[in-house]
Amino acid sequence: MPRILIVEDEPNMRVGLTDNLEFEGYEVDFADNGEDGLKKILENKYNLILLDVMLPKLSGFDVCRKARENKNNTPIILLTAKGEEIDKIVGLELGADDYVTKPFSLRELLARIKAVLRRADNPEIKNSAAKIGKLEFDFESYNAFEEGAPVQLSHKEFELIKYLYEHHNRTVSRDNLLKNVWGDVYITSRTIDNFIVKLRQKVEYDVNNPKVIITVHGIGYKLIVPQ
Repeated sequence: MPRILIVEDEPNMRVGLTDNLEFEGYEVDFADNGEDGLKKILENKYNLILLDVMLPKLSGFDVCRKARENKNNTPIILLTAKGEEIDKIVGLELGADDYVTKPFSLRELLARIKAVLRRADNPEIKNSAAKIGKLEFDFESYNAFEEGAPVQLSHKEFELIKYLYEHHNRTVSRDNLLKNVWGDVYITSRTIDNFIVKLRQKVEYDVNNPKVIITVHGIGYKLIVPQ
């Protein structure tokens, strides 16, 4: 039975989510402020976290950032009343896996939860390590190293490079990346391009002449891994 933590300070929203998720067969725990939510995240094991952005004591963005800094890779879906793209990008760059804007339908949220849990349970590459450009990646622990020194990547950067590695030496369209890395979250392809720029700065030997992550014009990207 998947275990979900709800970090939400609005009592009606918290109770409604708890009742509906338990009805769907999930085990539910909750916290009503950011500090307690972060404490529970770091001290307990969950399959997924529903994290409100506007929280007392510690914002959802800060909770997400601190969780990832502490090497906690539990999938996170952010809940917020803000709908601007810049807020979505900030949340994803901090390591969130998806983003749902209030008000949302229960059907939409349940679909997002199932999609994120499905991606998290994919064992295809979970236990593998890979050399990609300048970096060594451990996809199980979500760590990256350059000549033995740790390199900081956001959770979403790991998800993106992992998906490209799963499909290395093949062209992956931007639409494919939106669907399978971001889960059809409402962002533009420009966000993907921004993430690719950041990844290139870390894996390429020459950022101005990329040989690891190449652009396939009009379609998407290809991760080159020597055979």
